Amino acid sequence: MKFKKEHANKHGQSGEHHADKVVSEDHPQENVDINKKLEEKEKEAAANYDKYLRAVAELDNYRKRAAREKADIVKYGNEDIIKDILPFMDSLDRALEHDTGDVQAFKDGVALIQEQLLSCLKKHGVERIETAGLNFDPNFHEALMQMESDQHEDNKIVSEMERGYLLNGRLLRPSKVCVCKKINKENDVCENNEDIGE
Repeated sequence: MKFKKEHANKHGQSGEHHADKVVSEDHPQENVDINKKLEEKEKEAAANYDKYLRAVAELDNYRKRAAREKADIVKYGNEDIIKDILPFMDSLDRALEHDTGDVQAFKDGVALIQEQLLSCLKKHGVERIETAGLNFDPNFHEALMQMESDQHEDNKIVSEMERGYLLNGRLLRPSKVCVCKKINKENDVCENNEDIGE
Protein backbone atom coordinates (compact mmCIF):
# COMPACT_ATOMS: atom_id res chain seq x y z
CA MET A 1 0.00 0.00 0.00
CA LYS A 2 2.78 2.29 0.92
CA PHE A 3 4.37 1.49 -2.37
CA LYS A 4 1.16 2.24 -4.22
CA LYS A 5 0.89 5.61 -2.44
CA GLU A 6 4.45 6.51 -3.23
CA HIS A 7 3.93 5.37 -6.77
CA ALA A 8 0.74 7.38 -7.01
CA ASN A 9 2.51 10.39 -5.51
CA LYS A 10 5.36 10.01 -7.96
CA HIS A 11 2.94 9.48 -10.76
CA GLY A 12 0.87 12.48 -9.60
CA GLN A 13 3.99 14.61 -9.39
CA SER A 14 5.04 13.56 -12.84
CA GLY A 15 1.50 14.47 -14.06
CA GLU A 16 1.76 17.90 -12.49
CA HIS A 17 5.22 18.24 -13.88
CA HIS A 18 3.86 17.29 -17.30
CA ALA A 19 1.05 19.88 -17.00
CA ASP A 20 3.59 22.53 -16.00
CA LYS A 21 5.69 21.55 -18.96
CA VAL A 22 2.69 21.84 -21.34
CA VAL A 23 1.69 25.24 -19.88
CA SER A 24 5.26 26.52 -20.11
CA GLU A 25 5.40 25.28 -23.68
CA ASP A 26 2.09 27.12 -24.49
CA HIS A 27 3.29 30.46 -23.00
CA PRO A 28 6.08 31.02 -25.50
CA GLN A 29 3.55 30.52 -28.30
CA GLU A 30 1.19 33.04 -26.68
CA ASN A 31 4.09 35.46 -26.29
CA VAL A 32 4.96 35.05 -29.96
CA ASP A 33 1.32 35.71 -30.97
CA ILE A 34 1.10 38.76 -28.69
CA ASN A 35 4.39 40.10 -30.06
CA LYS A 36 3.15 39.62 -33.64
CA LYS A 37 -0.11 41.42 -32.84
CA LEU A 38 1.80 44.20 -31.11
CA GLU A 39 4.08 44.63 -34.13
CA GLU A 40 1.04 44.75 -36.45
CA LYS A 41 -0.64 47.38 -34.26
CA GLU A 42 2.57 49.43 -34.10
CA LYS A 43 2.84 49.33 -37.92
CA GLU A 44 -0.84 50.30 -38.17
CA ALA A 45 -0.33 53.18 -35.70
CA ALA A 46 2.76 54.36 -37.64
CA ALA A 47 0.79 54.21 -40.92
CA ASN A 48 -2.10 56.17 -39.37
CA TYR A 49 0.32 58.78 -38.00
CA ASP A 50 1.90 59.08 -41.45
CA LYS A 51 -1.56 59.58 -42.99
CA TYR A 52 -2.31 62.22 -40.35
CA LEU A 53 0.91 64.11 -41.13
CA ARG A 54 0.15 64.00 -44.87
CA ALA A 55 -3.42 65.23 -44.26
CA VAL A 56 -2.13 68.13 -42.13
CA ALA A 57 0.42 69.03 -44.83
CA GLU A 58 -2.25 68.87 -47.56
CA LEU A 59 -4.59 71.07 -45.51
CA ASP A 60 -1.81 73.59 -44.95
CA ASN A 61 -1.00 73.61 -48.68
CA TYR A 62 -4.70 74.05 -49.51
CA ARG A 63 -4.95 77.03 -47.15
CA LYS A 64 -1.89 78.67 -48.72
CA ARG A 65 -3.21 78.01 -52.24
CA ALA A 66 -6.67 79.40 -51.34
CA ALA A 67 -5.09 82.53 -49.83
CA ARG A 68 -3.00 83.03 -53.01
CA GLU A 69 -6.06 82.55 -55.24
CA LYS A 70 -8.09 85.00 -53.13
CA ALA A 71 -5.31 87.59 -53.38
CA ASP A 72 -5.19 87.10 -57.17
CA ILE A 73 -8.97 87.51 -57.42
CA VAL A 74 -8.80 90.77 -55.48
CA LYS A 75 -5.81 91.97 -57.50
CA TYR A 76 -6.98 90.92 -60.97
CA GLY A 77 -10.77 90.66 -60.48
CA ASN A 78 -11.49 93.67 -62.72
CA GLU A 79 -9.35 92.39 -65.58
CA ASP A 80 -12.30 91.45 -67.85
CA ILE A 81 -14.07 94.79 -67.54
CA ILE A 82 -10.82 96.71 -68.02
CA LYS A 83 -10.05 94.72 -71.19
CA ASP A 84 -13.54 95.60 -72.47
CA ILE A 85 -13.03 99.31 -71.67
CA LEU A 86 -9.60 99.65 -73.33
CA PRO A 87 -11.06 99.90 -76.90
CA PHE A 88 -12.95 103.03 -75.79
CA MET A 89 -9.69 104.55 -74.64
CA ASP A 90 -8.34 103.82 -78.14
CA SER A 91 -11.41 105.49 -79.70
CA LEU A 92 -10.95 108.56 -77.48
CA ASP A 93 -7.26 108.73 -78.44
CA ARG A 94 -8.20 108.64 -82.15
CA ALA A 95 -10.92 111.28 -81.61
CA LEU A 96 -8.43 113.61 -79.91
CA GLU A 97 -5.83 113.08 -82.65
CA HIS A 98 -8.38 113.74 -85.43
CA ASP A 99 -8.85 117.50 -85.59
CA THR A 100 -11.48 118.52 -88.15
CA GLY A 101 -12.47 121.78 -86.50
CA ASP A 102 -16.11 120.64 -86.68
CA VAL A 103 -17.45 120.80 -83.13
CA GLN A 104 -20.68 118.97 -83.96
CA ALA A 105 -18.82 116.07 -85.59
CA PHE A 106 -16.59 115.86 -82.52
CA LYS A 107 -19.65 115.82 -80.20
CA ASP A 108 -21.32 113.14 -82.32
CA GLY A 109 -18.16 111.02 -82.13
CA VAL A 110 -17.99 111.37 -78.32
CA ALA A 111 -21.73 110.50 -78.07
CA LEU A 112 -21.08 107.35 -80.12
CA ILE A 113 -18.19 106.36 -77.82
CA GLN A 114 -20.44 106.99 -74.80
CA GLU A 115 -23.14 104.67 -76.22
CA GLN A 116 -20.56 101.94 -76.83
CA LEU A 117 -19.21 102.36 -73.29
CA LEU A 118 -22.71 102.12 -71.79
CA SER A 119 -23.31 98.95 -73.82
CA CYS A 120 -20.06 97.49 -72.44
CA LEU A 121 -21.01 98.41 -68.87
CA LYS A 122 -24.45 96.84 -69.35
CA LYS A 123 -22.71 93.59 -70.35
CA HIS A 124 -21.06 93.68 -66.90
CA GLY A 125 -24.36 94.34 -65.05
CA VAL A 126 -24.15 98.17 -64.84
CA GLU A 127 -27.36 100.07 -65.70
CA ARG A 128 -28.39 103.70 -65.55
CA ILE A 129 -31.08 104.74 -63.09
CA GLU A 130 -33.99 106.35 -64.89
CA THR A 131 -35.18 109.72 -63.56
CA ALA A 132 -37.15 111.44 -66.32
CA GLY A 133 -40.76 112.05 -65.25
CA LEU A 134 -40.46 109.84 -62.15
CA ASN A 135 -41.27 110.52 -58.52
CA PHE A 136 -38.34 111.14 -56.19
CA ASP A 137 -37.25 107.84 -54.59
CA PRO A 138 -34.66 108.17 -51.79
CA ASN A 139 -33.54 104.58 -52.49
CA PHE A 140 -32.21 105.60 -55.92
CA HIS A 141 -32.11 109.41 -55.96
CA GLU A 142 -30.28 112.05 -53.96
CA ALA A 143 -32.02 115.45 -53.87
CA LEU A 144 -29.47 118.25 -54.21
CA MET A 145 -32.11 120.97 -54.44
CA GLN A 146 -35.85 121.64 -54.49
CA MET A 147 -37.69 124.11 -56.70
CA GLU A 148 -41.24 125.14 -57.43
CA SER A 149 -42.40 124.32 -60.95
CA ASP A 150 -45.79 124.72 -62.63
CA GLN A 151 -44.82 122.12 -65.20
CA HIS A 152 -44.22 119.32 -62.65
CA GLU A 153 -46.25 117.71 -59.90
CA ASP A 154 -45.14 117.73 -56.27
CA ASN A 155 -42.23 115.35 -55.55
CA LYS A 156 -41.46 114.83 -59.28
CA ILE A 157 -37.90 115.03 -60.53
CA VAL A 158 -37.38 118.30 -62.41
CA SER A 159 -33.81 117.69 -63.65
CA GLU A 160 -30.85 115.38 -63.24
CA MET A 161 -27.46 116.82 -62.32
CA GLU A 162 -25.50 113.56 -62.16
CA ARG A 163 -26.59 110.17 -63.42
CA GLY A 164 -26.96 107.24 -61.05
CA TYR A 165 -26.10 103.60 -61.71
CA LEU A 166 -27.05 100.11 -60.51
CA LEU A 167 -24.73 97.11 -60.45
CA ASN A 168 -26.72 93.89 -60.90
CA GLY A 169 -29.75 95.58 -59.32
CA ARG A 170 -27.81 97.02 -56.34
CA LEU A 171 -27.25 100.75 -55.98
CA LEU A 172 -23.79 101.73 -57.16
CA ARG A 173 -24.32 105.49 -57.14
CA PRO A 174 -27.58 107.45 -56.65
CA SER A 175 -28.81 109.95 -59.24
CA LYS A 176 -28.32 113.54 -58.07
CA VAL A 177 -31.51 115.40 -58.88
CA CYS A 178 -33.57 118.54 -58.46
CA VAL A 179 -37.06 117.83 -57.07
CA CYS A 180 -40.29 119.81 -57.51
CA LYS A 181 -41.74 121.08 -54.23
CA LYS A 182 -45.16 122.71 -54.45
CA ILE A 183 -45.82 125.46 -51.93
CA ASN A 184 -49.24 125.11 -50.30
CA LYS A 185 -51.39 127.62 -52.26
CA GLU A 186 -54.14 127.68 -49.61
CA ASN A 187 -51.64 129.08 -47.10
CA ASP A 188 -50.56 131.67 -49.68
CA VAL A 189 -54.19 132.68 -50.30
CA CYS A 190 -54.82 133.02 -46.54
CA GLU A 191 -51.66 135.07 -46.09
CA ASN A 192 -52.64 137.33 -49.05
CA ASN A 193 -56.17 137.84 -47.64
CA GLU A 194 -54.75 138.76 -44.27
CA ASP A 195 -52.45 141.28 -45.94
CA ILE A 196 -55.40 142.82 -47.87
CA GLY A 197 -57.53 142.98 -44.69
CA GLU A 198 -54.88 144.97 -42.94
